[in-house]
Amino acid sequence: MIGVLVVDDDFMVAGIHARFVEKTDGFTVVGVARNGEEALRLVDELAPELILLDVHLPDMSGLDVLQRLRAAGNVAGVVMVTADRDAEVVRAALHGGAMQYLVKPFEYPDLAARLLRVRATLALLEHGEADQESIDRAFGTAQPAGQPLPKGLSQETADLVGAALKDTGELSATECGERVGISRVSARRYLEHFVDEGHAVVRLNYGSAGRPERRYRWSTDQR
Repeated sequence: MIGVLVVDDDFMVAGIHARFVEKTDGFTVVGVARNGEEALRLVDELAPELILLDVHLPDMSGLDVLQRLRAAGNVAGVVMVTADRDAEVVRAALHGGAMQYLVKPFEYPDLAARLLRVRATLALLEHGEADQESIDRAFGTAQPAGQPLPKGLSQETADLVGAALKDTGELSATECGERVGISRVSARRYLEHFVDEGHAVVRLNYGSAGRPERRYRWSTDQR
């Protein structure tokens, strides 16, 4: 379980982000900070493995928080979560050691996909040595296998749907949509794409009445 510290001066936004984190398997919120000094104090007290960090805080910039953490030798993962789109801010976050940069406002799948990417990177760092394929997956530079995604589908949400299918074993489109935070129709499009690519298989579950339910599971031939 990856402990997450949420840093945002807007308590409503912080609450939404905290709920998104708790909704994602393998992550839990260990604390919420409303300003930079509180964030630095809670990092020392709670030792989170991941920090969701806003740029605009009432006492200092989130970039200053990031800089002070790295100067102190803290290696917790940092995801900048902010409405700031300025290229200089993005560059400073990247050079300062942020692992991801997510622009507000966003939906749950957008954050969850990045959390899964961070988890892959943190898992990579637990081992003394990794092969290039693992490194590429962790840094998001792996080439997607098979055909490109159909128009209207995003790689981030596809990764999230795939992870839900692998973790759960078998899901209907409705169950997948609820788990990932997208509509049943959208979930079915991703699931059917995985079936077409050979990454997933589908079976028909015949009930007492009505049309059979399509249930999906990740193919055992896939990693």
